[in-house]
Amino acid sequence: MQLPEKPLDVIIFCGGRGTRLSEKTKEVPKPLVELGQYPILWHIMKLYSHFDCNRFILTLGYKGEMITNYFLYQHPLMQNFSVTLAEPRMPVPKDDWELCFVQTGLESRTARRLLLCRDHITSGRFMVTYGDGVADIDITKLLERHQHLREKHGIIATITVSRPYSKYGIVRMEGDIVESFSEKPQMSEYINVGFMVLEPEIFDYIRPDEDVMFEDTLQDVANDGKLGFYIHPGFWHAMDTYKDYADLNTMWKENPRWKIWTD
Repeated sequence: MQLPEKPLDVIIFCGGRGTRLSEKTKEVPKPLVELGQYPILWHIMKLYSHFDCNRFILTLGYKGEMITNYFLYQHPLMQNFSVTLAEPRMPVPKDDWELCFVQTGLESRTARRLLLCRDHITSGRFMVTYGDGVADIDITKLLERHQHLREKHGIIATITVSRPYSKYGIVRMEGDIVESFSEKPQMSEYINVGFMVLEPEIFDYIRPDEDVMFEDTLQDVANDGKLGFYIHPGFWHAMDTYKDYADLNTMWKENPRWKIWTD
């Protein structure tokens, strides 16, 4: 099995409004909501960078200029540095990332945002994920799975799936009596958590005159038998609501399971 020698480009969806986290997204775009001292977008990029994927294409939309400003002006200052006041210069960030900022529209849906990134992809095969979820996923194993499925079945896309925990306790009844009560058990169904690997053929499924969610595109790919999956058995958590925000920030202080990088 031959994996690509060149690290793949990573597209991160950054343009949505994040209305379910409006306590924070009224002020900043969702990918810039803080997780510890850095935005959640930084955490996602650190994960990919751990596997030598350092070229990121960011699909800008709602408050996109704040994402640009963060990486150009704020991020370099979040470290110790010295400066000569007579000739002030911005410090060089520790993270050696190449960033491509793509203006994809304020109201565009994710399939259109992806299509608008097409001409900016340099790696052929590429990866895509959402700008609001962190995981301790092994990107190398994900790529190996995609390559295996492509060779065996000719798939053009692999999504990462995981079994989330229910937000509610599950009650089972027998007659008039409660038989069992499970506090927020792990669900039996799998969900798409992002961290996708795509071939360039994916763009054959996106029509320029349509504006749909990328999940609709993936359904079309699945209908043709060309959508694979990788089961992630470890940690995954999205920042979808204020409770998610609070929970993730508590985890960052106590046990950040998604922090697989060392610096």
